[in-house]
Amino acid sequence: MSETNYLADFGPGTVVLAGAGPGDPSLLTLAAAEALRRADVVIYDALVGTEVLTLVRDDAERIYAGKRGGQPSTSQDDIIDTLLARARAGKRVLRLKGGDPFVFGRGADECLALAEAGIRFRIIPGITAGIAGLTYAGIPATSRETNAAVCFLTGHAATGEVPAEIDWSALSQVAPVLVFYMATRHLQEIVARLISAGRPGDEPVVLISKATTGDQRVVETTLAACVEDFNSDPLPPPVLVAIGPVVEYRSKLRWFDL
Repeated sequence: MSETNYLADFGPGTVVLAGAGPGDPSLLTLAAAEALRRADVVIYDALVGTEVLTLVRDDAERIYAGKRGGQPSTSQDDIIDTLLARARAGKRVLRLKGGDPFVFGRGADECLALAEAGIRFRIIPGITAGIAGLTYAGIPATSRETNAAVCFLTGHAATGEVPAEIDWSALSQVAPVLVFYMATRHLQEIVARLISAGRPGDEPVVLISKATTGDQRVVETTLAACVEDFNSDPLPPPVLVAIGPVVEYRSKLRWFDL
């Protein structure tokens, strides 16, 4: 069987923006794995799993560009400047982002900067934590018996606050299942808004820490109790919060963290 070149267009002076998935290296796409092996420079985020980085060539330059709430972080302008500088120097540049680069990240901003600078780029999607994290907790995002819709939300906007544009009443009515990324900082406010908008306090909730990794931890609770449960035993980030009837599947479908 002949080898397939999944990245024929990854030449000198080009940038690949790739999703590393939620942490388990086996969830990398074939194209992302090849990009890791071929890149001259890898600029990676805090949420990229350490095992994923073992695929990087020994002689490749590695640049950490992680962002963590409340902690010193690389500025977005510096990240973009580094992407442009390395590409202009004729390097094969891999921008490696946790999950999917276009889901609650700055992938679009970085691609716009590359496009405006006239630098060729390619985007490789990744498996987002909102799907894989639930799966590794034994929870389907959708089920014919429970929901025909699921809504993915971020727990904080670019301002660092709860997103102002969310219509909580409409959200509570149309989306039986809610999946929040980066929500623990504002969990108390989010829960209060949901209950005020009509979500029942006894609705099932799951908090998933470090999804798909060997350090995964899962807490099953309810909407009314989840803030107290989290505060009494804080989970290390990143933490995914899922709300809705699908959470109850975990009792029968749990398979990973046994």
